[in-house]
Amino acid sequence: MTRKSAAPARALLRGSHASSARPPRLLALGFLLFASVGCDESPMRAAANTAPPAPVSVTVVTLERQEIPVTSVLPGRTAPARAAEVRPQVGGVLRERLFTEGEAVVAGQPLFQIDPAPFEAAVRRAEAALTRIEAAERVASSTANRLRTLARVQAVSEQNLENAEATLRQAQADVISSRAALETARIDLGYTRVASPISGRTGRTSVTPGALVTANQPTALVTVTQLDPILVDLTQPSAVLLQQRRDVESGALRRPSADRAVARLLLEDGSEYPHAGEVQFSEVIVDQGTGSVTLRAVFPNPEQLLLPGMFVRARVEEGVTDRAILVPQRAVLRTPRGEPMAYVVNGESVVEQRVLRASRTVGNDWLVTEGVAAGERVVIEGLQRIRPGARVQARERPVAGS
Repeated sequence: MTRKSAAPARALLRGSHASSARPPRLLALGFLLFASVGCDESPMRAAANTAPPAPVSVTVVTLERQEIPVTSVLPGRTAPARAAEVRPQVGGVLRERLFTEGEAVVAGQPLFQIDPAPFEAAVRRAEAALTRIEAAERVASSTANRLRTLARVQAVSEQNLENAEATLRQAQADVISSRAALETARIDLGYTRVASPISGRTGRTSVTPGALVTANQPTALVTVTQLDPILVDLTQPSAVLLQQRRDVESGALRRPSADRAVARLLLEDGSEYPHAGEVQFSEVIVDQGTGSVTLRAVFPNPEQLLLPGMFVRARVEEGVTDRAILVPQRAVLRTPRGEPMAYVVNGESVVEQRVLRASRTVGNDWLVTEGVAAGERVVIEGLQRIRPGARVQARERPVAGS
């Protein structure tokens, strides 16, 4: 090879070495740029992780003490104020029924007529016996008076006078007995007309004219039920009754009367009974099977809308409390143990968890006795976005708008 041809070959070799050396330099430069960018981003991420989160916006209500009536809803059943099972007091053949089944009757109104003929004859016998005995009594009285006159002049013996006076006293006793027998016969005659002992409404009758009835038989001829007023027997847990008495004694609950309270009825179809009633007394014995006591309330029933045996619910006004703190129901959650709790925003806008003691509901609120105090702010909206210790931005809502 000549010298002229060797020169281009060396130039070509230098060009190939130069092109093969460039990529490593570019790669090294890229690594340096990536490392510098990574070094620049890591402080930014660290700063972002250490920055406090923005406050969560929540809605709160400020709690206030209120004076409200405290009520309880208790189940119960209606019962008649009075119910009389009419039975015959003398035996005989039933001659006539003097009423229509289901109609209203008044006390003393005749319901049945028993054949009076045997009893009328008994009255006449008693009258005759009384007449005979009264005549004997007059004879004995006259004899005793005559012997007393003779005894003063000693014309008769003392023994004869004593016998005459004994005969007189026996005759007088016979007169009293005979008069009582006549009165009994007249009473039995009056019992042949069976009357209603009370005012009320009659039920079904178990006999028809021509039936033979006996005195004080076990089967009633008819039952008369008084519907106005009507009773309602309510059941209340004994523990609730004890708590009410403690509240009254401590002054937390004011009641106009210690033994009586106003009650209103909710009927089976959900409607409210128009007339208010009054709880008169409570039983002094606790039912061992249910652990409850029975309260008896009286309600007027002029339209006779309430019938015995109906299931009802009564809203009983236990009293008035001026220490009530009402917490909206939507603000109350449950802890894992099932306890009611609420989130409270303190003065530093930090969320606190409070376990509550809620005794009952009042409308759409819980009546809370422990856990929160008047003036504290309870979260009602945004509960899912907060936790204890979180800082929030509270927006106030009036209690009436909750």
